[in-house]
Amino acid sequence: MNTLLLQPTDVLFFRDGRPMGGSLSGHAAAWPLPTVTNAAVHAALHRADLEKKLGGKLHGHDHHRRNGERITDVRKFGSLITAGPYPVLSGGRTWLFPRPLDAGLDKGGNDCAAATLLPLAKGFSADQSSLPEPLRYALANENGPTKKAPSTWWNAAAWENYLGTSTNNAAPEFHEDADFADTEFSYGIGMNTDTGTQDGERFYSAHYLRLKPDARLGLLAEARDKINSDPNDKRDLIPVLFPNSGTRTPVIVGGQQRLCTVEAYHRSAVPLPKGKCGGFKGQDPEGKDIWLVKWALLSPAIFPAIQADPSKGITAHPGGWLPNWICQQNGAVLLKAGDTSRRERESREAWRQRVRSEPVIPATLVGAVVGKPVPVTGYALPNNTDPDRTEGGPKPTHLAVGAGSVYYFTCDSEDAAAKLAGALNWHGKDDFNTIRNRRSTLFGEKGFGLGVCGTWQFHSGNLPTT
Repeated sequence: MNTLLLQPTDVLFFRDGRPMGGSLSGHAAAWPLPTVTNAAVHAALHRADLEKKLGGKLHGHDHHRRNGERITDVRKFGSLITAGPYPVLSGGRTWLFPRPLDAGLDKGGNDCAAATLLPLAKGFSADQSSLPEPLRYALANENGPTKKAPSTWWNAAAWENYLGTSTNNAAPEFHEDADFADTEFSYGIGMNTDTGTQDGERFYSAHYLRLKPDARLGLLAEARDKINSDPNDKRDLIPVLFPNSGTRTPVIVGGQQRLCTVEAYHRSAVPLPKGKCGGFKGQDPEGKDIWLVKWALLSPAIFPAIQADPSKGITAHPGGWLPNWICQQNGAVLLKAGDTSRRERESREAWRQRVRSEPVIPATLVGAVVGKPVPVTGYALPNNTDPDRTEGGPKPTHLAVGAGSVYYFTCDSEDAAAKLAGALNWHGKDDFNTIRNRRSTLFGEKGFGLGVCGTWQFHSGNLPTT
């Protein structure tokens, strides 16, 4: 993929869907969600007039309107996939990622690249605890309570030490928001569009995000477009959009038309932490061999509630914090163990039938630690060429599981554990230069659902008492 380092020319504005006015600031200084930078690159592709630059027609996608009408070849750049943004320090050398939520402080009160929250060896049934189904194990802190909060961001070396995948002597680094950004405040007034003067009614305050001089927004992007609609002949449009030929290409990011310049590196290594692919053997509370896999999110993931549809073989699922590929009743993993990739010239229906016949990975979800839900929303501008969006308006709001959330699984064999890790690691089994898995039910192409696997063990200290 292509690495894009975005450097703001001024403050940035990333407001969420909450109201803004009076004392409400709009929460616009938060770190941007993957939807924001994906939309920025998508809009830049549309503005670039690539058909003129490339001297040929770009591949489009058909669109089905709500009234059932089908429009042919109207939506372009559907092949765009992104990952990020992540804070990048030292002018592009140090990428930072959200801390896993089961990692805290050591006994001395210092940051450590190790899990400090571990599942208790004692299981709890539904009538003995408030654990939601299908969880079996609560988590306890190995090091006891403290009022000091751990750092928010880790570098890749810290993550790989935590996962047990480090292959070099790179030092773990722990950072706070203030290491790469500041929050600035501004005040404004409502304007009368007819007179160009203050409307005498509205007043608002706003937060803005200002990055430090050596900080960047790091983004991975790719847009492989079919040439003459040939699936075997594709070109990546990102190097055309951001050639990086001695000058930095501008791009609009976030609200209020804020500008960033882009420094692009094509065919560069993926800087995400590497997950564990084997070595998951452990012991259960009775001392029997068992294989223990945990999955930690590097980016948010969205698991929507699903309504049952027996005619299509769809069962109901609550979504929310529970992945849609986990059975709500018993925690069984529903991901397939076989080849789920769509083959060349295979119809969508034939692909679905083939995947349904594949066996599932024999693994079970037994524990989880998740943060507060993250609201994901947006606003669609009016589009006179699309009858479904002539007036525009707010997009649906989704509640995502936050980055850093951790899920714990048990498997009965090394083979099952390896297959589960291959299905959950962003890089699959061992291809560390390709993003293969995005385990968010929605917005995977925008960078949601990236995660890495490690192993875990049961809590070995004294059990907490009431």
